[in-house]
Amino acid sequence: MTVTLEVADGVGTLRLDRPPMNALDSATQDRLKALAEEASERSDVRAVVVWGGEKVFAAGADIKEMRAMSYQDMVDRSRGLQDAFTAVARIPKPVVAAVNGYALGGGCELALCADIRIAADNAKLGQPEILLGLIPGAGGTQRLARLVGPSRAKDLIFTGRMADAQEALAIGLVDRVVPAEEVYGAASEWARRLARGPAYALRAAKEAVDLGLETDLTSGLALERTLFAGLFATDDRETGMRSFVEDGPGKATFA
Repeated sequence: MTVTLEVADGVGTLRLDRPPMNALDSATQDRLKALAEEASERSDVRAVVVWGGEKVFAAGADIKEMRAMSYQDMVDRSRGLQDAFTAVARIPKPVVAAVNGYALGGGCELALCADIRIAADNAKLGQPEILLGLIPGAGGTQRLARLVGPSRAKDLIFTGRMADAQEALAIGLVDRVVPAEEVYGAASEWARRLARGPAYALRAAKEAVDLGLETDLTSGLALERTLFAGLFATDDRETGMRSFVEDGPGKATFA
């Protein structure tokens, strides 16, 4: 399988496994979408790590496959391409990308779908599609600009250059940089911590931030208000408040 989902301690690892560079061909995209949707639905998955292995996250789309495609072929395929990545972005649970090595083109776009990105000190990220006479087609022009700002996004997209780990950290493209051998462990630790948290509150927080960024402030505040009030109907809210009153902050154990 080119993508697998393994679950342990509440954490689902979406592992890309298409050697040598985890090129994201159509079959891999479809498999990624199916497993992202499975991770969304499974109650035993409370947080997700997206990982490409110790050597490379994903070096982009399968150029040999794309070269053979006509305009009509890509019109038919482009929706599936975006849907695969959107399925990862819409996992209603905390998602961390563990980035070793290259995360280029579609690989960078996949990392952008996570809530945070932990990168190896030798990682390189970028959107080199312009060098093929193309633009990013799996969310890069949209998610990258929202994350690092339009000017920095345009610099990376217009030039097709790669940003090393330290530059990526400086511009907010990644959130932490660790030694290469510690990437998956650091990402898993983050995911495990949140897997023990209040699932419905985390889901509401993610929805409030993500959807709020797509609308105006007034609408975003209305969404936040609705989600906030809705959490008063959950067992997690009762557990958290009871624990706070009886034992002090930060000691609640959520089911």
